Amino acid sequence: MTAPFIAREGEVETLDLALADARAGTARAVLLAADAGVGKTRLLQHVTERAAAGGAQVVVTHCVDLGDVGLPYLPFAEMLSQLRELDPGPVDAIVAARPALARLLPGSAPADGPANRLQLFEGLLDVLGTLGTAERPLLVVVEDLHWADASSRDVLRFLVSRLRRQHLLLVASYRTDDLHRRHPWRAAAAELVRHPRVMRLDLSPFTSDELRAFTVAVTGSAVPEPALRRVVERSEGNAYFAQELLEAGADDDVLPWSLADVLRSRLEVLDPDVQQLVRVASVAGRLVDERLLRAAVGSGLTGFDAALRDAVAHHVLAVEDGHLAFRHALLAEAVAADLLPGEVSALHRAYLRALLADPSLGPASQLASHALRAPDIPVAWAASREAAHQAHCVLAPAEELRHLEVVLRLWDAVGEERTAHGEDHVALLSSAASAASAAGLVDRAVQLARAAVEASADEPDRQAMLRTRLARLLLAAEQLDAAMQQARQAIEATGTQPSPARAWALATYARCALNVDQDDEARVAGEQAVEVARAVGAFDAEADGLTTLAVLEVDEANQAADLLAQALARAQEAEDLDTELRSRFNLAGNRWYAGHPGSAAEVAAEGVARAREVGMATSTYGLELAMLVRLLRYVSGDLTTLPPVPDVPDDRARVLSAVDLFAATARGDEDVPTRAAALEADWELDGLVALQAGGCAVDALTMRGDADEAVALAMRIIDFLGRAWTDYFLGGIYLSALGLAALADAAAAERLQGHDVRDRVALGDSLLERARSTARRGRPRGGRLGPEGRAWLARAHAEHGRLLGGAHNEVGPWQEALDEFGFGHRYEQARTRYRLAEALLEQGERDTAREHAAVALAEADAMGAAPLAAAVRGLSRRGRLGLTGVAEGGGDVLTSREAEVLTLVAQGLSNRQIGEKLFISGKTVSVHVSNLLAKLGASGRAEAVSIAHQRGLIGS
Repeated sequence: MTAPFIAREGEVETLDLALADARAGTARAVLLAADAGVGKTRLLQHVTERAAAGGAQVVVTHCVDLGDVGLPYLPFAEMLSQLRELDPGPVDAIVAARPALARLLPGSAPADGPANRLQLFEGLLDVLGTLGTAERPLLVVVEDLHWADASSRDVLRFLVSRLRRQHLLLVASYRTDDLHRRHPWRAAAAELVRHPRVMRLDLSPFTSDELRAFTVAVTGSAVPEPALRRVVERSEGNAYFAQELLEAGADDDVLPWSLADVLRSRLEVLDPDVQQLVRVASVAGRLVDERLLRAAVGSGLTGFDAALRDAVAHHVLAVEDGHLAFRHALLAEAVAADLLPGEVSALHRAYLRALLADPSLGPASQLASHALRAPDIPVAWAASREAAHQAHCVLAPAEELRHLEVVLRLWDAVGEERTAHGEDHVALLSSAASAASAAGLVDRAVQLARAAVEASADEPDRQAMLRTRLARLLLAAEQLDAAMQQARQAIEATGTQPSPARAWALATYARCALNVDQDDEARVAGEQAVEVARAVGAFDAEADGLTTLAVLEVDEANQAADLLAQALARAQEAEDLDTELRSRFNLAGNRWYAGHPGSAAEVAAEGVARAREVGMATSTYGLELAMLVRLLRYVSGDLTTLPPVPDVPDDRARVLSAVDLFAATARGDEDVPTRAAALEADWELDGLVALQAGGCAVDALTMRGDADEAVALAMRIIDFLGRAWTDYFLGGIYLSALGLAALADAAAAERLQGHDVRDRVALGDSLLERARSTARRGRPRGGRLGPEGRAWLARAHAEHGRLLGGAHNEVGPWQEALDEFGFGHRYEQARTRYRLAEALLEQGERDTAREHAAVALAEADAMGAAPLAAAVRGLSRRGRLGLTGVAEGGGDVLTSREAEVLTLVAQGLSNRQIGEKLFISGKTVSVHVSNLLAKLGASGRAEAVSIAHQRGLIGS
């Protein structure tokens, strides 16, 4: 009996609208959540039928409950196969371009060469983006995500994070009543619904009226009221429960309340052969291959075909995509739950015998699952070992780890088998540690690597590499002292003869020493590592050692660049893409810190291009390179709005957007503080967001006259990063300089009004001292600041002089700041030149002031730095510098009366007092004040005075 489609108008409309968005080029994702049996599958069937009738391409995939040993990427492998059937040409082309994707296709051998999960994930994204069109949008349905394996959850996170302009609607369903507190999908779902393109659609049970309509539709006639009332009460709005009750006989008072009892009552009326067939099928889960089921039933059931037809006719089983499936997963669970423990073991043994006789009936993970439950420990051990290998081949480290954990857990019980297979306990522990590390489980990786070291205590030849691996994992876990200890022991275990193990041990010790600021030890170990690596041809260890040595070359930037170029070449020879991109990033950083932003930009751009070429544009270093390119464009004076980097995960996209705020601030975009505030939630994710976005907000607030808010924000960021990083983090110099600039602006406006600024000066003194202390104690590599740090320190000194005012605003500090920013920071050089001109003017050096102001204005106009250009023009008017194209006086902005009013406002007079002096009413003064505030874009009287003074609209 097919379930009718009743009600759900709101849900259908929501999904139709989402598909309409996909057709228009706005990708969407919907998470459909409901208790088991409420009607998720029936709703999706209805929606997919409507979508297909409207011209959409529809793909429906499923997750399967295989317990702790799931099939990695199962729903996405199914999806890829279906998409290939829809349009093989584009799919095959993308698979050819991204070989890792071939691992998901049946019958495809893994491609040769380096592969990574990112390439596989991006390949899936390319397929979805390519096949969906405006004429034929793509609707992908993934059912039962509560059973999804870890790798499938990772794929879904990746795809959702990259929903942009694809013609794609992704709908994923899951059971809410299966999500216990520690269920992995619970956290994943909570994370996904925070994405702006994702919505959660909760499917509620039927109301009483809807369920009544449903029962009539199911039976085709009216149900007697007493029986109907019992169905409504017992089913509690669950469509599946209601249908089961109706099909079993709604007027039968002996029907129990629980679904399991309902299902048992239905099965009891079936032929014994059908009941036996269903029992055998239940231990395989919701889906089972017909050939495997037939083999598991064996000769014990002579009428297999007849029993199967009867099971389908009675709506116990159905045919789905070539497999047999229980009509609802709850049905399989209820049947299995009714089996006795001995029956369960016997049925698992039947499946085990079938799979051993014909391995083509199922993958190794399925064999392992049945063997574990049979139980047959030797077979479970061997099958788990093979399943781990298969998971490794398809880049599914979480599944690989789970299978290897089973292998390790059963190790002591399979002495003969492991001897026959020649297995090595230490190697297994090491492989498991690698899988855990790749899966992001660093603490577990450390545990496994430590166990491998302990297990090899009597094998000194293996200790070196194992301790080296453990040291690197400890570094990743930020256990620096323990990492140093393991690295030392690794070196001791290698003896004195050159070997790859010794090269890696030395390279790892060098990196550990570098991380704890023991530069001399790092240099010695790094040089030894390179020497040994070259002697034995260990290119990867050589690249690692060269990178460490390059970081240590502070005084010789060119020498560091040469070392990084060598490291890059070695990484390429070793076909290590991650190390290659890391080398490119460090090389770009080397050029930048050496004061050559142009060269750095070229290297970074080459790195971005290479990352795109190898399909790693959104990898860690691919994104670091993209971020550096955007930063360097700003430094070079390119303030144009850049398009977002495509297909970036949401968290990293927000970090990139923080970098974009530098140019936005220089342009004078009004929404910078708002955009920065929206990123504050990401401070914990990456401290650079606080430093960059927060710093830009401080700058923007200062520009618009919100000095108090700017200073408070600067202090809050300094406090946050002092706790998150270290008290004397070098970025504190930059933030201190920005805070001093805000204080100087505020003090200038308040002096015009005769206010006491001693509190502001005191705070400025503390900020300058922080900048000085940070320069002394912030421990820059090599013990001295780079060009950017020196420039901001000089700027802090100059801003402090401006805060003190008058003769304290000396020319020397501003000239020093200008020289320091001369390493290539075009925007900050122009801004510093403007302040230098201001100081020169105050010291009476008008001609030199005019020269610097003219250059600053030309640069500001060329870059499109509107606030800076306006400030320079204001200086020209205020100082009567006569810059080309700058009208003198304030008549071009304020009326003469508004200028008079503002001058008196600057003296601290009230509206009434101003009216008395100008012989106008206080109300008229209020109108003038409102008008001038609007013209100046000021939020208050003090801000208006400050802005007018900066623009030269009023005198001192």
